[in-house]
Amino acid sequence: MNEYFPYNDIIDLPHHQADGRKHMSLYDRAAQFSPFAALTGYDEIIAEEGRLTDDMTDLPDHIRDELDRKLILLSAMIEDGYTPEVTVTYFVPDKLKAGGSYETYTGEIKKIDYTFRTLVFYDREHDTAGKVLNIDMIFSVESRLFDDTI
Repeated sequence: MNEYFPYNDIIDLPHHQADGRKHMSLYDRAAQFSPFAALTGYDEIIAEEGRLTDDMTDLPDHIRDELDRKLILLSAMIEDGYTPEVTVTYFVPDKLKAGGSYETYTGEIKKIDYTFRTLVFYDREHDTAGKVLNIDMIFSVESRLFDDTI
């Protein structure tokens, strides 16, 4: 009979358990056989490709002229010692792909620098210059100051 059942002498013995190790749970044993990501980073690349960006809108001349008039008015107010509060919508180019997004910022303008074509906001918390925006990226400037003047 032993030639047909060569393991007959050990078949009914209890399962061996190592003295220094805890028994692995069925959940942990099953995890050994779960699928793995053969292409690491692939999901992130697909998500990045699927992320939408906007194109920067070219402003028509009459809108660009209105924006220039608003900046001139704000410049005159700054020269008189005011720090007018405005809400600016501007374009932020995407760092990874073509296009970008439009963002809105509200704050008090400290300076309009026509040499470097920047709008410098005032940082009240640190009493210094704060956010700096490129004038060429500005889509709109809104303020209650413009309601009566422009």
